[in-house]
Amino acid sequence: MNAVIHPHARPDLGRTDLGLVMASTWRVGTPERQRAAVDAIARAWQSRDWPDVGLLSYSVHIGDDGDTLMHYSQWTGEQEYQDFVARHRDDRNAEIDAAVPGIERVVLHRYHPPYRSLESGDDRIPGCVVAVEVEFDGPDADRQRDWVDTVVEALKTDPDLAPGGISAHFHLGVAGDRILNYAEWTSRQAHVDALAGTGGVGSATEQWAKVRDYPGVTGGSVTRYAPALSLSAGA
Repeated sequence: MNAVIHPHARPDLGRTDLGLVMASTWRVGTPERQRAAVDAIARAWQSRDWPDVGLLSYSVHIGDDGDTLMHYSQWTGEQEYQDFVARHRDDRNAEIDAAVPGIERVVLHRYHPPYRSLESGDDRIPGCVVAVEVEFDGPDADRQRDWVDTVVEALKTDPDLAPGGISAHFHLGVAGDRILNYAEWTSRQAHVDALAGTGGVGSATEQWAKVRDYPGVTGGSVTRYAPALSLSAGA
């Protein structure tokens, strides 16, 4: 099977055969090297057969910081990912590294399939992906779910929610101590505008206050990306 490119660099975030999500960050240094790395990834993957190991999709986004790339891949399970590492990863990475020397592979996190998702229900095309990462002071699966439920309640009850949001997909970290919200927005500027008032996407409500003051949160980040490439198996 060949690798095919998805329109709008958008993975299928609602698929039901998903068992594991891997999210990783690369640092490449400059906007020019970001684009060159994405092009090298596309060449390396399209010149080879799609790995027959349970990889459902592989997507890459370009960081707003002019330095990073976010990799978001969907798998049927952990063993399938390990099979890919053993059989298929090294030659692809070697080709990419030859084209763009000095890539720093910073971090890799494992996530369960989305625990909850919110979607606007319209057909707007995402021009921006916002990765909201939340870290806790230790593993606690019940706390992960409660934090997400608290955010979803704040979003659903917000009287003046920013208009640029398209979807939010809340992933619970496999280790139990972190969350990734993979959020789609119409544009970078729409997200910038949403943060301009209260410093967050929400209004000054009691529900959002519970999110801001949630106990046990030790860190996190909000990073904007431009969708760049999304691949899956073709005929």
